[in-house]
Amino acid sequence: MATNATTTTAAPVKVETVTLRQIAETLSESHELPKKQVLSMLEDMVVTVTKHLKRGARIRIGGLGVLQVRKRPARMGRNPATGEPIKIKASKKVAFRAAKDLKEAV
Repeated sequence: MATNATTTTAAPVKVETVTLRQIAETLSESHELPKKQVLSMLEDMVVTVTKHLKRGARIRIGGLGVLQVRKRPARMGRNPATGEPIKIKASKKVAFRAAKDLKEAV
C-alpha cells in the first residue's frame, strides 16, 4: 500500500541582521551617550572577548550566554563529489551556549 505524501519546502524566511552600529545607536539613545562613545565601547568589548578566547578563557555574559573555544579532533570525512575518504584536520571553533533567560525569552 503506497501513499502519495507530498513534501513542500517553505520559502526562506528573511531574517533581520542587526549590526554593531545599530546596537550602538539604540544604546546611545537609551542611555543618552554619544553614539561614537558607545560604538567605541562595543568595539573594545569585541577586541577584549577575542583576546580572552585566544587565551582559552570562557566568557560568561549574564543573561546572554557563554562563549568558549572548543577543540574539534581530526576525523575522516568524504569528498561529496567523489565519495573518496579524506582526512579532516583538527580545528578549533567558537561555541556559544545561550543562557536560560535568553532561551526562555526567544
